[in-house]
Amino acid sequence: ITALLVSGQLDAAWICGFPFVMHRAELQLVAVPLWRGRPLYQAYLIVDRERPCGSLTDLRGDIHAFSDPDSNSGFLVTRALLAEKGLRPTPFFSRTFYTYGHRNVVRAVAAGLAGSGSVDGYVHEVLCEIEPGLASKVRILRHSEWLGFPPIAAPRIPVNARALAALTEALSHMNGDEEGRAVLEMLRLDGFVPQDPALYEPIAAKAALVSGAG
Repeated sequence: ITALLVSGQLDAAWICGFPFVMHRAELQLVAVPLWRGRPLYQAYLIVDRERPCGSLTDLRGDIHAFSDPDSNSGFLVTRALLAEKGLRPTPFFSRTFYTYGHRNVVRAVAAGLAGSGSVDGYVHEVLCEIEPGLASKVRILRHSEWLGFPPIAAPRIPVNARALAALTEALSHMNGDEEGRAVLEMLRLDGFVPQDPALYEPIAAKAALVSGAG
């Protein structure tokens, strides 16, 4: 999706904060979702609910499930946490793999395919509501700091300025429309708001840390 957005093949897309900061020279911020009243979310490290461990260091030697190499919560946050300690995913973890979906990370840990996983806290909290049987099989080992929620972004030079303006208007007024409120309720969101790109500086700092660690 990010490649299509950057190349101008999409008018706009809902992307992760990690690719947004990596391509911020080519992208503009359209709107940011509000979740529980704030444009923020967290990354979670999860383990089996019965596992007796208390910190990241207890996960040494694990098979670890990441969601996606372009994910902030599902990859970058954990990678940066390791980099702060002078560590890399391997050999710290015995093996890592990508599930290409946050729900799939939860499934992998719940099924014992992975000893631990990196997951989007918003997705995990929604799973607690809609799939409590699955979510209850894991527990949160660590919450990250609050970070900028995955944004709606568009090419810095709009593909279609009129369409982008219409989208921006529609997102900002979703709360005032019956169909819009229904979509927000389904997504467990409170709305979409404009934000300064500086909201994503903490994610950019993590990306720089990881890049510098090699």
